[in-house]
Order: sequence, then structure tokens, then C-alpha cells
Amino acid sequence: MVKNILYIIASSAIFFAGMVLYGVILNLKEVTLEEAMAEKGISTIDNPKLKVDRKYFRIELYSGDILVKTYKAVFGKNNSLVKTSSNDKVTPIGEYKICGKDSSIKYHKFLRLNYPNMHDAAEGLKRHYLTQDEFDAIVLTHRINECTPEETRLGAEIGIHGIGTYDVIFCNLPFSFNWTNGSIAVSNENVDELYKVLKIGTPVSITY
Repeated sequence: MVKNILYIIASSAIFFAGMVLYGVILNLKEVTLEEAMAEKGISTIDNPKLKVDRKYFRIELYSGDILVKTYKAVFGKNNSLVKTSSNDKVTPIGEYKICGKDSSIKYHKFLRLNYPNMHDAAEGLKRHYLTQDEFDAIVLTHRINECTPEETRLGAEIGIHGIGTYDVIFCNLPFSFNWTNGSIAVSNENVDELYKVLKIGTPVSITY
């Protein structure tokens, strides 16, 4: 019995190690942002914007109308298309902007989005996810171009971040595994690239 258990554990460990190794080999083909820019014949990222595709697990970085690089990304544990609360672990769909940057968080670096946007807030008020006071507070922050308040029932801690401590394992999985609280996760190396070129106010479109 013990021998069988040890055999199963060893087999599982070898299988998992094999998957990670395969993922490492796949990632060796990924070019850096600098290399991608050189291939496109550009030296700077002008008028950056992001297109995030939940269905195909990717982020596209644009310089104006030029697609510069595509990143592998994962999303919230809940695959629903509508976010209704701060705790539902859904990645919202809509048009957002980067409203804040933080380089000292658990998940390496964080590009915060101005979620909930005005559409989210209006729907939240209509469907009683928000109170009138919460709605008014969100409207005010959008008017003055600040990040939305964290205290509302829709939450606000949504953005693009790295993986953190377990980056080596998660970024090398050869399949997509959604695990976040609703934010968008990329490898530590990739969030470093994005953090350097994206500014406050950069538009981020999230679709499915």
C-alpha cells in the first residue's frame, strides 16, 4: 500500500516537472519588448494602449495603431461575464484606464485600473449593487481622474499584476489557469516590461 502511494506521488511529481519544463521550452521562444519593438522598426512606445482578451488569455500592447507585442495572461477564478461584487473573483469587461502604479505589492508590480467605470457604476446603481452614496463617490473620482474608492460593494482593486513568489512555476505552465481575484496576471518579467512603458491614463480595453 505504502509502495503504491509513493509510486503515485513520484509519478505525479515527474509529470508536473515535465509540464513545467515543457513550458520553459515554449517560453524560450518569447521575444523581449525591445526585440519586438526592433522588429516593428520603432524605438519608443507612443500613445500606448492595451487590448485584453479574456477568451484567448492574452494582452496586446499597441503603440498607436501598431501591435507591438502579445502577452500571455490569466484572469479571475470566476469566468462570468458580469462582475457584481468585490468578492466574486470576476475580471470585468469594459473600457478602462490605468489610474495608479505600485511597485511594492505581493504580486511584484501592479497597474491599477479605474474600475468600476461609469457604465459599471450606473449598472450597479440600477441593479442595487451600489447605494446612491457609493455611486456618487465613484462619479466624483472619475471627474477628477483618480482611482475609484475601494470601499464600495463593487470593489476597486482590479488591475494588471505579476505572479510574485511562484512566478517560475505559474509562468511556465503550458496551459492557462485562472487564479486571480479578478485582476489580470502576467509573468513578473512581462509586468516589468509593461510597467516601464505604460503611463497613468493608458487606455485598457477588456473583452471576451
